[in-house]
Amino acid sequence: MEIKCLAQGHNLVILPRPAILRLQSKSRSEERGDPFKKKVLDGRQLALKVSANSVYGFTGAQVGKLPCLAISQSVTAFGRMMIEKTKQLVEGAYNIKSGYSHDAQVIYGDTDSVMVNFGVDTVAESMKLGQEAASNISKSFQEPIKLEFEKVYFPYLLINKKRYAGLFFTKPDTYDKMDCKGIETVRRDNCPLVSNVVGQCLQKILIDRDPDGAVNYAKQVISDILCNRVDISQLVITKELTKTGEEYAGRQAHVELAERMRKRDAGSAPALGDRVPYVIIGGAKGAATYEKSEDPMYVLEHSLPIDTKYYVENQLKGPLLRIFDPVLGENKAEAILLRLPPVLRREHTLVKTYVAPKIGGLTMFAKKKKRCIGCNAVLDKENAAVCPYCKTKESEIYQKEVAQMSALEVKFARLWTQCQRCQGSLHEDILCTSRDCPIFYMRKKIQKDLADKNTVIKQFGNPVW
Repeated sequence: MEIKCLAQGHNLVILPRPAILRLQSKSRSEERGDPFKKKVLDGRQLALKVSANSVYGFTGAQVGKLPCLAISQSVTAFGRMMIEKTKQLVEGAYNIKSGYSHDAQVIYGDTDSVMVNFGVDTVAESMKLGQEAASNISKSFQEPIKLEFEKVYFPYLLINKKRYAGLFFTKPDTYDKMDCKGIETVRRDNCPLVSNVVGQCLQKILIDRDPDGAVNYAKQVISDILCNRVDISQLVITKELTKTGEEYAGRQAHVELAERMRKRDAGSAPALGDRVPYVIIGGAKGAATYEKSEDPMYVLEHSLPIDTKYYVENQLKGPLLRIFDPVLGENKAEAILLRLPPVLRREHTLVKTYVAPKIGGLTMFAKKKKRCIGCNAVLDKENAAVCPYCKTKESEIYQKEVAQMSALEVKFARLWTQCQRCQGSLHEDILCTSRDCPIFYMRKKIQKDLADKNTVIKQFGNPVW
């Protein structure tokens, strides 16, 4: 067994290890000085962990390669029995009556872990108590069961079952890393924006100890989404196409998109086994989500509007509330971060930006008119770039547009170089078409912006020297 401790809101965690070999490999990897050998041994102990968990999973499945519910139920029952016994022993031994400064409290236990709050103020005290508890409580179990101190979390944010985050300490001087379990920073079923926002918020709360800064950052991100300031590469959701549409119980967004792409161009449509990237675009009121899924490249080419409400309500809302509810108080996070009825509406949700699509709807019947680049007024002349009012500032407007194009060219060159380095050559054209890479969409977006900006500059005509 293994013990993880936490000081002052940190918790003592006791984990049973199913494989002695894994523990030996893990201890050997920590003793090795050679980084390569350390990685090999660490990989070996992870392989043993996956193998043991897989066998346990096989026995628990009624239909599979190795069904045997008696084994899986026994493992679960013995694990729970040891957790309950450990809880009783820790809370019975480490309390004020026994001479300690605080009553130890087991605040979490699941499958193979128990987290205990000793109530101490420092990481060093927590480690000392953890090692002491591991040694004393191990005597109550039959060999070869052994409790082993592993780590300290400080500070520690417990959200709910299998969801927590904290600073990971193995030495009292400084933390090793920010450890997250079951939180969106380590999950793949959301868009990259969710992982980045949750990671930044946790860093501000746990490392910087600045909850107000985390709240302001979350507000700014929500405002950026509503105002269409978030890059499309951060909004792409990818899911694997494992079955045809008829085999799914319900209609899925990525399956419906694959079928639409097949009708447009069967040669480039995703096949079974491929990952399908998509974004959710604006649609008719009441339209289902699967009807609004669209290929990110198609969205870029036709300037289709993103469904900002979907990304706020269905992507960001849940993860943010899970983090901020324990920090701000029950039901206060939604009142502070998200849009409420008009009386309580927050400033960061008041302004929205709507992107007009180039295809579909009323755009089929609309006639586009040229507008002044300076003030956006409708132009009388088709070959003019600015209106008569802005004519005196034409040179200034032209220089501003050229400067913006130069900035776009610099950004495109950097993205291009990054893709070349990833490809392994700085002298060949980029052949990568990875739809899971955010840089791919950023590069395509800048490429489109450059073409649009070049069209604007051409309206001024050829420069006269």
